[in-house]
Amino acid sequence: MAALDQMEHEIKREQVVDSIAKRRDAGKDLGGRPRIIADSQICSARQLIDGGEPVAQVARDLGMSRTTFYRRSRAPIPLAEPSGGTL
Repeated sequence: MAALDQMEHEIKREQVVDSIAKRRDAGKDLGGRPRIIADSQICSARQLIDGGEPVAQVARDLGMSRTTFYRRSRAPIPLAEPSGGTL
């Protein structure tokens, strides 16, 4: 019985892994908690901090902890698609 259970578990795991890979390849959402603070707000907050505002105050104004702000501000922000013009 244990061998049968193990085989069923492996089949289910393969199906989940395949499903996740297909969704990633298709560019679909994988779920998770939606972000409330936009990347543009994080960029603006970085400018405030560079201007001399305390990090704790800026994070509090955004409604997040200082730790969350640091994590979000270190994350790479995706660049906008090029407009197709030549340089």
